[in-house]
Amino acid sequence: MKRYTAFWVLLSMGLLLWGFHHWTMPSGNQFNNEELNQFSTKRALAHIQELGKAPHYIGTTAHQEVANYLKSELEKLNLEVHFQDTISVSKWNTLCKVRNVVAKIPGKNNSKALLLLTHYDSAPHSKSFGASDDANGLAVILEGIRAYLAEGNQPENDIIILFSDAEELGLNGAWAFVAHHPWSKNVGVVVNFEARGTSGPSMMLAETNAGNEHLIGSFQAAKTAYPVSNSLMYSIYKLLPNDTDMTAFREGANIPGYTFAYIDDHYHYHTSQDNILHFDPASLEHQASYLMPILQHYGKADLTNLNGKEDLVYFNLPKIFISYPFSWNMGLWWLACILFVAFLFYATATKTITWKEIAKGFVPFLVVLIPGTAIFYGFWQLVVYAYPEYADMLHGYTYNGKDYQWLYWFWSLAWCFGVYKYLAKAKFTSAYIVAPLFIWLLICLLINLYLPGAGFFIVPMYFALISWMLLLFNKKHWSIHTLLAIPSLAILFPLIQLFPVGLGLKILFGSALLTFLLFGLLYGVFGNLKSKGSLASLFLIIGLIFLFKAHRNNQFIEGYAKPNSLLYVVDANQNKAYWATYNKVLDGWLENYVSTNDKTPESLVKYNAASKYNSGFTYAKPTSLKTIEAPSVEILKDTIVGDFRKIQMKIHPNRLVQRLDLLSKNETVFYDFEANGCKVLKQEGRILKKRGNTVVSYYPTDSTLLHLSFTIKKKDKLAFEIQTSSFDLLENELFSVPARPKNQIPMPFVLTDAILVKKEFQF
Repeated sequence: MKRYTAFWVLLSMGLLLWGFHHWTMPSGNQFNNEELNQFSTKRALAHIQELGKAPHYIGTTAHQEVANYLKSELEKLNLEVHFQDTISVSKWNTLCKVRNVVAKIPGKNNSKALLLLTHYDSAPHSKSFGASDDANGLAVILEGIRAYLAEGNQPENDIIILFSDAEELGLNGAWAFVAHHPWSKNVGVVVNFEARGTSGPSMMLAETNAGNEHLIGSFQAAKTAYPVSNSLMYSIYKLLPNDTDMTAFREGANIPGYTFAYIDDHYHYHTSQDNILHFDPASLEHQASYLMPILQHYGKADLTNLNGKEDLVYFNLPKIFISYPFSWNMGLWWLACILFVAFLFYATATKTITWKEIAKGFVPFLVVLIPGTAIFYGFWQLVVYAYPEYADMLHGYTYNGKDYQWLYWFWSLAWCFGVYKYLAKAKFTSAYIVAPLFIWLLICLLINLYLPGAGFFIVPMYFALISWMLLLFNKKHWSIHTLLAIPSLAILFPLIQLFPVGLGLKILFGSALLTFLLFGLLYGVFGNLKSKGSLASLFLIIGLIFLFKAHRNNQFIEGYAKPNSLLYVVDANQNKAYWATYNKVLDGWLENYVSTNDKTPESLVKYNAASKYNSGFTYAKPTSLKTIEAPSVEILKDTIVGDFRKIQMKIHPNRLVQRLDLLSKNETVFYDFEANGCKVLKQEGRILKKRGNTVVSYYPTDSTLLHLSFTIKKKDKLAFEIQTSSFDLLENELFSVPARPKNQIPMPFVLTDAILVKKEFQF
């Protein structure tokens, strides 16, 4: 057995990791469920097939067809359904008319209501079919409510269903419901279904302006079958340039709630590849595994005050959800310190290990951590240099991203085993554990001080301490230490996978660092292995295989296509026109219009409507000027009152457009700014200094013009740029732009396939 210890250790850990993945989410057992009182994935997929058959962003015919379909499906459940039609402005100053689809299951009493929330518009510009984002949420709620009612349930609390509009533009539908719908005053908790990818486990984010103790306690009481969440996850989520409809309820009305979202296969997000072909039914089932017990629990629970005073640390193991108060963090840390010092005192006092051996143990671990992290950071810079086309995937996760993740995982292990092979001696295993334990104590202290939501990082530390204690008593059998490794693997390995998916492959070095730290905690398992050199070579070779696989998978093909962008831009003040792109690497289709020698003129760089990732035009080539109407401004009122100047104006696009951006060209302070009757700037006065200087982005769904009313100081000069965009470049009769090859798609997160006309005005 000793001869094959490494084999049994690797096999055991491999099976554990496979089991963690297998038990994290459902595996398809509900797919063909025909019982009417049970959730059926098959019936839910039929909704997704219908809802995602065409891009349905606001302003399209398909968008209205989706709204009508949702209303019809809810009416089939004998629910009273209505449209909430209003004009709405978001906190990012996007303005549009919205049509929310709203229904209610009346409860037996007049207590607070449970609100089920998801949006029905798809992402504009990139022609997304919206199968995951967010036909998934619509299907989960439609099928879940149908099964709930078919079972004969009548809730104590009202259950409100809100299919919100214009989420992709700025959460406009959710903000409109919060601000204007009378039912919003009665909402006690919101359950929001979302997606930022097309597969993977659905993760719970508990969102509240106060302590999360009641939200987490109530979630545990609901007894969902596959809970996946931790209190670090929301901190990561807040680092991303994203919000969901839940934000409007939390910020606009102090209503707490949950967002359930999956984020794997992020590369399809907001693209035309977010369709039924790339949709994973297992992710839908995971969403349903939350909804069905939540309906039972929150349909009867007291929802009067889920805003608590204290925050809880929480995390999951497979099918297990654990929580405890933030106030325990320092106590758990001090207890770990006491145990660490006690074991250290015993070990040195009995001469089981010496201080010299302990000092030597810091050398390999610090070499693993510091040069290792630098090397893995630098390696990704080489990858990006070798494959510059990766820069055109703006969200930072490539189609072969999983290959790179496995590459980093195996090479991280190879680095660890290689360093310890040459810088550590197996007979000093129990001494070499001191260094990682000491570093972990420092990390957990910093976490408690600056990121208390990650306080659960102390849990693996305790099992590592137990492993160390057993080694000190000469209990070295691999099986015992492998069992003690289970919590560390279950808690930390999902984070190693999650960080690059959530934050982009640029954070792969962070996954490598966390792997190094995990290796240190598990040195009780790995330290006594005599085949460290062979394992380092094995993992190096496996990593090379994934490197080769990543290179082979580097080609863009249909279904995993290259994002590119093309715009026809008219500068109406200079009577000039340009072909423009956001791409850093040009392809054959784009090279028909721009080249790498075509520098973007200053007029297209400085005043550009802001995009999600702050993208600007990379290349712009002068071209012939087409006859396209420019916007015009009609001054309705311009009066001086004391030291202020009150202005009312009307902006005429003068052509059919889907977007109108108003940008300020100087640092004018605006007061009482209203657009189409909506107060845009909530502050008393505001200087616009942010990138793009966008004052308001208007998405007209009909011929309604943009009416503005605002006040500025009399001494200030007023300088605007108006940009009007129509999303018809490839269909417009004035142009003959060919269809993209099948291995290319419209670039997400930016305005593309558009005719943009820009004109400056000064008053």
